[in-house]
Amino acid sequence: MNRSAFLLPVLAIAALVALSSAYIVDERETALRLWFGEVTAEISEPGLNFKVPMFHEIVKYDDRILPLDTQPLEVTMKDNRRFEVDAFARWRITDAKQFRRAVGGGGVRAASGRLETILNSELRLVLGDVNSDKLLSEERVALMNSIRDAARLKSVDLGVELIDVRIKRADLPEQNLEETFERMRAERQREAADEIARGNEAAQRVRASADRLVVETTSEAQKNADIIRGEADAKRNAIFAEAFGRDPEFFAFYRSLGAYEKALKGSNSTMVISPDSEFFDYLKSDTIK
Repeated sequence: MNRSAFLLPVLAIAALVALSSAYIVDERETALRLWFGEVTAEISEPGLNFKVPMFHEIVKYDDRILPLDTQPLEVTMKDNRRFEVDAFARWRITDAKQFRRAVGGGGVRAASGRLETILNSELRLVLGDVNSDKLLSEERVALMNSIRDAARLKSVDLGVELIDVRIKRADLPEQNLEETFERMRAERQREAADEIARGNEAAQRVRASADRLVVETTSEAQKNADIIRGEADAKRNAIFAEAFGRDPEFFAFYRSLGAYEKALKGSNSTMVISPDSEFFDYLKSDTIK
């Protein structure tokens, strides 16, 4: 009886020591075994492992990709436009020993804080060297890759790998929205005025060209008409001259008839002229002289 009473506590202590000596490393983890704070072993293979109770400390780190959501950051671009940028990153621990030396007992939380500081610094450097139109265009992908590469180099000492950086949102601060809208409206109005001015200038050129063409065409037509009229008059005069040469008396009679027609035209014609005038020679006689 006394022996059983002695064995039971011993067995209980032994079981407790055995349980406290064993630990399991998950396949998604890397474990560090510390001896009074100093790293003595890195266990990356999953399975059951043992330690010295009270002396060994086991620290486990997640091997999976971890998220990092940063606080919105106000950035001034190269063209002096300010944007509120909201970014996030994905990272993982690649060297558990280096990670432990870099962040100590702070673990993932301390590393996230330092990574956010690095990321914010690179956001300001990269975005501050470009105009805002690149941030709002397809070139944003190249900017994010540049930020990732620069931040990755600076985070190597933490024992981590920065896998990706993405800009979720890039908006103007609330106090700058109205000013930006006014500037955009003024720019559009200026562009509209320029287009109207160019249109008016083009219209004036077209009208001037059309007016010049009208003048040239009219002048050419008038010149051709004058030439034809002159040729016709010359031909007519030649016919008259030939007719006069053949029969001068008939030609004089014909010219007198034309004069009578013009002089006596109208229903109420009055002429004051001497009756003995040669004008009435062909009215006094019924024969041609």
